[in-house]
Amino acid sequence: MVIAQVAVVGAGYMGGGIAQVLAMAGLRVTIADADAQTTQRHLERLRREASEFEEQGLFDPGSAALVESNLSAAASLEEAVAEADFVEEAVLEVPEVKGPVLLAIEAAARPDAVIGSNTSTLPIAGLAEQLKHPERFLGVHFSNPAPFIPGVELIAHAGTDEASVVAAEELVARTGKLSARVNDKAGFVLNRLQYVLLKEAATLVEEGVATAEDVDIIVRTTFGYRLPFFGPFAIADMAGLDVYAAGFRTLAEHYGERLAPPAVLTELVDGGHYGVKQDGGFVIPAGDAAPLVAYRNRAYARLGQLLRELGPAPAATKE
Repeated sequence: MVIAQVAVVGAGYMGGGIAQVLAMAGLRVTIADADAQTTQRHLERLRREASEFEEQGLFDPGSAALVESNLSAAASLEEAVAEADFVEEAVLEVPEVKGPVLLAIEAAARPDAVIGSNTSTLPIAGLAEQLKHPERFLGVHFSNPAPFIPGVELIAHAGTDEASVVAAEELVARTGKLSARVNDKAGFVLNRLQYVLLKEAATLVEEGVATAEDVDIIVRTTFGYRLPFFGPFAIADMAGLDVYAAGFRTLAEHYGERLAPPAVLTELVDGGHYGVKQDGGFVIPAGDAAPLVAYRNRAYARLGQLLRELGPAPAATKE
C-alpha cells in the first residue's frame, strides 16, 4: 500500500501535531474533531503555529507552506476518513471514548484503509476487540510534542496484518522519524519505562533521600545526559556488564528482589560477555571501541555546549 491521503481524528494538541508532521512530509491530511467549528479552529491554530515555528527556526524553511497547502479540515469524521489510505485516531486516552470513535472510523473508512491509534498505554488488542476488521488496526504512538520528538512506537496485536505494519513503518519513515516495533503490552515500552522512573523518583522523595528538585538535577545531569545518544542497554555495555551485575547485587541486598540482577544480564556475565571491554554485550558487539568512545565524548561535549547556549529552562515560581 502507498499512503498518500491521511485523516487524523482528534485535532487537539497531540493529534494536531501529528497532522502537522504528516503534512510537512508531503501527505494530504484532513483533520476532524468534535464538530466542524472546533475542527476549523484547530486548522487555523495549526497553520498559525507552523508559521511561528518556521519564523523561530524550529521548522525547516517551507514547512508552513506545506502545512497550509496539505492540511485541511473536514465537516465531520465521516468526511475526513472517507478517502483516506491511513487514519490516525488521537482522541482521549479513555476506552469509552476511543471505542466508539474507532467504530465510527471503521464504518466510514475504505475497506483497505489502515487505522492507527495514538494510544500511549491501552493495549491494542483490547481496542481491536469490537472492530469488524481488526487486521488493519494497530498502534501508531507518536510522542508529545509530536513535531519535535523523533521516535514512534508501532504496536501490532496478534491479528494485525503484516502489510498494515509495513505501511505504517513506511509512513513514519516519510516523516523523517524513527519507528520501533514493540509487542502489545499495556504501556508498551515508552510509558512502562517512563512511569517506572517517575515511581522510583517519587519513592526517593517519600523516603527523604532527596527533594524533587534535586532528583531532577541528578536525572538530567547524569544518566539522563547520556540518553539522547544511547539507550540503557548501550550505556550498560559501555560501563561494563560485570559492574552492573555487582551493582544489582548491592541494591538487592537493600531493596529486595525487585532490584535483583535481571536474568538476561546474569546470563551474559556468566558467559564472559562484559560489554565493550570484553566480548560485547546487549547491543554493542566485540571490536575496537575507540570510534564509539570518540563519538560518545564528542556527543556529550556538544550537548554541553547546547545547554550552555540555551541556558536553564524557565520554570514557574512556587508560591
